[in-house]
Amino acid sequence: MDLETAYRQAEDATRHHSKSFFLASGLLPKQERRAVRALYGFCRTTDNLVDDPQDSPGTTLAAWRAQANRPFVEQTDNPLLVAWAHTRERYGIPTIYGDELIEGCEMDLTRSRYETFAQLERYCYCVASTVGLMAMHVLGTTTGVDYADAKPYAIKLGVALQLTNILRDVGEDAHKRGRIYLPLEDLARFDVSTDDILLGRLNGHVIRLLQFEIERAHHLYEEAWPGIGFLARKGRFSVAVAADTYRGILGKIIANRYDVYNKRAYLTRSEKLRRLPGVWVRTQRLAGMPVP
Repeated sequence: MDLETAYRQAEDATRHHSKSFFLASGLLPKQERRAVRALYGFCRTTDNLVDDPQDSPGTTLAAWRAQANRPFVEQTDNPLLVAWAHTRERYGIPTIYGDELIEGCEMDLTRSRYETFAQLERYCYCVASTVGLMAMHVLGTTTGVDYADAKPYAIKLGVALQLTNILRDVGEDAHKRGRIYLPLEDLARFDVSTDDILLGRLNGHVIRLLQFEIERAHHLYEEAWPGIGFLARKGRFSVAVAADTYRGILGKIIANRYDVYNKRAYLTRSEKLRRLPGVWVRTQRLAGMPVP
């Protein structure tokens, strides 16, 4: 398969499925831009294998893992895997992260509840933090900073991003899939029952639960933010924009009066663009660069 065609399909998949990721990755140089979009194509397809109806999703995921780990020279059929294998080998991305991503998707086949935040955190690591760890191999770190130094920050940012997704999709996950990702220990803490979530009840208890989880996500974003300064200059602004755009969803949930059942929280394109100057200033200050 023609490599350029494969990368174009990965770009099309990114544009179609995630406007936020497409915007943020568009701020990267060409080679890195197409590489992270190839990464997105791999991750999105993996997630779809679980969320889309499958006769035997477990078997499908096992076959997908084997196919995804094949070397580039053996990839001939799936354009997204052609682009991904080329990217993985070009940037030396360890296959363990892709395997952990698939492990996280497999959790959705066997778990619909999480007792503690520690359990949920493991899930978030697998399905989101691994994406950041793979992307770091593409973007690189700044001079004098080892990959290991930046890794804890990437993990926290991944957890923050996934927790944001979970909060945005509380209603969809409950109604369409019967899943409740918010930890049951937190539901108990705020006297929220699983039926409250499954039936879409929005009362004071549920609102206080959502407020607690939103604050938790904000705290994770703040803890992760300094790590963006560890990235090579070419990737800092893009990652900062991605983080800021997703963090903005938390504010939208509040603006929607916490109705996570009937109103999807998202930023419009114009809202995202208006945030860019402020993100740029914060990123420059983070890196110790002068701000005009």
